[in-house]
Order: sequence, then structure tokens, then C-alpha cells
Amino acid sequence: MRHFDHLAQDQRDELFSVGPGEFDRDSSRTVLANALGATLYVPGVRDDLVKAINKRAAEGVRSVVIDLEDAVADDDVEQALVNVNCALTTLSRSEQQTLVFVRVRTPEHIHQVIDGIGDAGSALTGFVLPKFSASTGARFLGEILAGSERLGSRLFAMPVLETPDVIYRETRDDALSAIRDLLGQYRETVLAVRFGATDLCGLYGIRRDRDLSIYHVGVVAELISEVVNHLGRADGTGYAISGPVWEYFAGHERMFRPQLRATPFETRHAKSFRHQLVTNDVDGLIREIVLDRANGLTGKTVIHPSHVSAVHALSVVPHEEFSDASDILESAEAGVRASGYRNKMNEMRPHRRWAERIRDRAEVFGVANPDVSHVEILTALLDR
Repeated sequence: MRHFDHLAQDQRDELFSVGPGEFDRDSSRTVLANALGATLYVPGVRDDLVKAINKRAAEGVRSVVIDLEDAVADDDVEQALVNVNCALTTLSRSEQQTLVFVRVRTPEHIHQVIDGIGDAGSALTGFVLPKFSASTGARFLGEILAGSERLGSRLFAMPVLETPDVIYRETRDDALSAIRDLLGQYRETVLAVRFGATDLCGLYGIRRDRDLSIYHVGVVAELISEVVNHLGRADGTGYAISGPVWEYFAGHERMFRPQLRATPFETRHAKSFRHQLVTNDVDGLIREIVLDRANGLTGKTVIHPSHVSAVHALSVVPHEEFSDASDILESAEAGVRASGYRNKMNEMRPHRRWAERIRDRAEVFGVANPDVSHVEILTALLDR
């Protein structure tokens, strides 16, 4: 599978100087963590899971989570498990176009899913683990390892941080340190760490407005910083950490000014396209994606298909960033020299880990042509 394969070849040629690379569930952990992009959640209670997943895959979605937790009523869990097993069995019979995960409620659900799919494990990439903590996580992770052995194929874990102990100030450091120690024992199994932003906000009776980003919610923004500090280090001990969900997908009366400057759209004759983004509140999502990346996060949880294009468009590496990263990685010496774009200084030693992350992202999302901005990529994706 590959990002942007749903675009015509001539469009991809116009957009990319280096095209996105192929990947599958057997690719390296680093490749898959970057390839997640916009991870779309689908309720497990749907009886048309295969149709829904295939439809979204055809639209460019490359990672899907079938949800057995928040999106499913307690009385419907058993039926949702049946739906999941049927869907995975059907999906295993065709060429896979998206990575598929299951968000379970309990460790026992992992066992049930794996037993239920039998020889159809090729469709399953791993599990999302809700309410993850050091006290509950070992059983989840142990079941995933045991399931991998039974299937004879690698399964990944994506723990979700959303419990009081990780956000309350008096317990946070101990909780995150314990989670870091636990995850370190299962390093090759952990694909990415995710946030349950809605649950975290709910602990304080907060629901952020669509005019604001998650970084305006102080207690959650503080936690994001602490999680990156504990779990997102670029020294080989960290993990990919995914951006929290953006929960809005329809326009509304605005209190604040739009968050997209007019000039980039005017110079590219895309004023009406900017109006469309602002009207549908996509400007707030775009702003949050930029802030996610600035704070060390990779990809994003999404609950609506309309969000996928924005996440993926902004995941494409700009030509200027790729030029700087390549310049840094090609030099074995320390020191400083001007960027090839002649607008900044590249420091070979401090910027090296940044450059490695740019290279890894470029491998799966590609590099834009020199005269292509995110405006053109968004336009290509949203005009379909």
C-alpha cells in the first residue's frame, strides 16, 4: 500500500519530487509508525465494516481502528466482536490497502479476536489499548505477544493515555515513569502512543471549542509536553506519539478570526478554496496539526473521513525541509552552514535527529516539488 495512490499519476507527478514509498504490515516499526498518518476510528457495531473500510481505503485512508470501546454500547460488545472477526476474515482474502487495528476493552478481547480469526491474521496489524497504565498494561501487552505467537505473525500495540493518574499533577511523573519502564520491556511491540483527549478533558468537565486547539486546554497541553518528555525522546528510547483527535466536522458561527492567512491562497488563485476550509472549520484542524508537529507528535487520531486529507497533506515533506535534512545527513562533520535555500543556518549536530525524522516521514509521505505548497496538495485531495 502507499499514500496518495488514489490520486491520478499525472497529479502525483505534479505534486511530488520524491514520491511516497510503499509499505505493508511487515514493514519496519519506524516506517509503519510514520505511515499511520490519519488513523480513522470506525465503530465495531457496524455490520458493513468491510464495505466501510474498503471505501475509506479507496479514498486514501491507510490506518483504521475498529472500535469496541467508546463507540459501542455495553450491550452491543458481543455483537461487535462477531462483526470484527467476520470483517478480518473477509479482509484477509484480498490485497490489503490499509492497516487495521482493533481497540479492545479488556485483555480477554485480544484473545477472543485472535481465536476468532484463526488463519485470517494477515488482515490484523495490532490492537489499541484503552485506559493504559502500568498496572493494567502488562496483561494487554502479554496477550498481544501470545497472540503473535499463535498467529505466527507480528502484532503491534498502541496504548492510549487517558487515565487520571497520568494527568493529575501529584501522580503524573510516577505514572509516566512506570509506563515508560513497562513499554521498554515490549519496545518492538509498541508502534505508537496515543492520547484520549476527550476522556482527559472530561476529567475536568472541559470540552474545547472548535475555535481553539487542544493546546489552549492547559491541563492537556501540559500532559502532552510531559508525555513527549518521557516517551518521545529521539535518543532511541522513545516512541512515535500520535496527535489527539479533532472532534468537529461541520461549520458554525465563528467568534474568532479564521486561522489561515489569506496570502498563500491568493497567490495560488485559491481564495474560494480557503473560504471552503474556513467554512467547514478545517482551518482549526490544520492549525492543530501544525502545533502537533511542533510539539513532537506524529500523525493524528481522526473520527471523520473529512479530516484525513488535511492530516495527510500536511504530512508531505516540503522540498525546503527535505533539502535541509539531506544537507545535514550528508555531512559527517559538525559545524554550521547556510541552507541551500539561503534563508537559515543548518547546524549539523543539533539538527541531526530532526533531519532523521524528516527523512523517515519523507519515506512514506513523499517530498513536494519545489513550487508546490500544502495548498496545492490540499486542493488535489479535497477537490476529488
